[in-house]
Amino acid sequence: MLNYNQQFLIDLAKMKMPFGKYKGYFLIDLPEQYLVWYRTKGFPKGKLGQQMQLIYELQLNGLEDIVRKIKQNYL
Repeated sequence: MLNYNQQFLIDLAKMKMPFGKYKGYFLIDLPEQYLVWYRTKGFPKGKLGQQMQLIYELQLNGLEDIVRKIKQNYL
């Protein structure tokens, strides 16, 4: 049985961008400059914005491979 944090990371790894230039891209595969732009303009409200902000932080700290490995295992 998965705990909340594990399920959160799995959901993050499987989430795709629902609109815009990168519609259909996995959030973890969004270009860094796109996330930086959102960082300056403001992330969307709700869960999507929280996930994008986390992806931004992971990329900023070089930790995005954690989510990429999860993505490989669950897709």
